[in-house]
Amino acid sequence: MRVALFITCLADQFFAEAGVAAVRLLRHLGCTVTFPKGQTCCGQPAYNAGYWAEARQMAEYTLKLLEESEYVVLPSGSCTTMLRAFYPELFRERSRLFSRAEALAQRTFELAEFIVKVLGVTQLGRGLEGRRVAYHHGCHALRELGIRQEPLTLLRNAGAEVADWPAAEECCGFGGLFSVKLPEVSLSMADQKLRTLPAVDFLTSADGGCMLHLAGRMQNRGLALPVRPLASVLWEAVG
Repeated sequence: MRVALFITCLADQFFAEAGVAAVRLLRHLGCTVTFPKGQTCCGQPAYNAGYWAEARQMAEYTLKLLEESEYVVLPSGSCTTMLRAFYPELFRERSRLFSRAEALAQRTFELAEFIVKVLGVTQLGRGLEGRRVAYHHGCHALRELGIRQEPLTLLRNAGAEVADWPAAEECCGFGGLFSVKLPEVSLSMADQKLRTLPAVDFLTSADGGCMLHLAGRMQNRGLALPVRPLASVLWEAVG
């Protein structure tokens, strides 16, 4: 099975270990991993800002880049959503590009989702025995793609205790441009979420933007809690 890794901007700039872990994990599970050279931003910031013409340019470039891929896997819920849900929306009035966007959407998956739904793997190893973790559900993965149980299943089956966190599915307040346009509201949402965070060994998520936002607020409040990309944690789970 050939998998094209789409690394995403935030993983490239801030969470390079997530990309490395994703490659190692997919290879461990029997996949041939390629890294299409020339990949850029998926276009989500422009799309969210209302600059759809610019977003279409980036999306059309990415469609061509990933045209020959059997599967596309991303260590990011939000960027997966851009390719899978919003690319078809961008090209709805352009039949040729719409069909290509639909085809790409059908073979694009977030990492944990791909492992469970496509590879049919729910047990990676027992490398997380004795670890107590908190999982943050990013809004795009949870609400746009319906990804809820896949990461939790992989964590629990690796021996981790996923802490009961009342705010696990609440928005962290990042929201991309939302945190720039309404910073006071954004920070208040993060603080509200963190007030209910139970005692854990680390916090993990499949969304880099959320991790940066929550890690920044924890640092500001003097909370020394590691925030780790889900891909890195899943590679550790292999043991």
